Amino acid sequence: MRYLLALLVVVALAALFYWRHAQRAGAVPDDGADVQALYQAGRALPQGPLRVYHLGHSLVGRDMPAMLAQLAGQGHDYALQLGWGTALREHFQGPDAINGYEQENATPRHREAHEALQSGDYDAFVMTEMVRLQDAIQYKESRLYAGKWAAEAAAANSEAQIFLYESWHALDDQPDWLSRLPDDLETMWKPALLWPAARAADRPVWLIPVGQVMARLVAEAEGKGGIAEMTSREDLFARNPDGSLDSIHPNDLGSYLVALTHYAVLYGKSPVGLPHQLLRADGNPAEAPSPELARRMQELVWEVVSAEPLTGL
Repeated sequence: MRYLLALLVVVALAALFYWRHAQRAGAVPDDGADVQALYQAGRALPQGPLRVYHLGHSLVGRDMPAMLAQLAGQGHDYALQLGWGTALREHFQGPDAINGYEQENATPRHREAHEALQSGDYDAFVMTEMVRLQDAIQYKESRLYAGKWAAEAAAANSEAQIFLYESWHALDDQPDWLSRLPDDLETMWKPALLWPAARAADRPVWLIPVGQVMARLVAEAEGKGGIAEMTSREDLFARNPDGSLDSIHPNDLGSYLVALTHYAVLYGKSPVGLPHQLLRADGNPAEAPSPELARRMQELVWEVVSAEPLTGL
């Protein structure tokens, strides 16, 4: 009888081990059940200006963090590390692994990522993964490296908060851009990045749901024949030098929307009433939304952000 009980225990432990290994490798869905307790205590919201570190690529860019700083006002400070379509893995491996490292980081706002985090200087660490996200998950070990970055940030500063910036896929990617965004959050961003990061850090990793905000704005604009000058999803995206649509990179309106969403989550405040005439990182005026469009952008950002539990609001 004792032998049978011992055998059952061994089998159960082995099954648990292999299930956890398969889950972390992505072979079975990760529902994050084991990290939900980390989120139960809620989130302490900032009482003053933040120092923010941004890690990513061109969907972070230089302009969006500069816009965020203008929205946040005096005292907000930031640094960043970018690359050309760079995955979290290549960022972790260092400058030699990052395509476009010198070009993208030729700015006084650059600070090497490991040195920056290990300094403990930042109140908030915001990371995002490369696009196409499904390729990053399959080939770039997103689960592992989201966890590595989160663990490093947590170890360096016990008070710092960690955030995952949910971006979007290309307009010409399939399935349809608008209908797919909610599914991407549930099938990729949460199981392949958010839950592994929280698990590795042993603390909440909060969501900046930009993809969901974009989906809400586009659905409203396209569904009602426009919001002021915005009539379709293409109005948030840049144009190539030949005039053709850039299907992935935001224009100034898109960057403004991304910055509003970052502001609302990081500061835990409604962006309604914030300025809409901002400067790009190079000091030139950004193309500003009309007051009507800016107001609706701000309202929708707060509606989405305040209703999403994983923002901590």
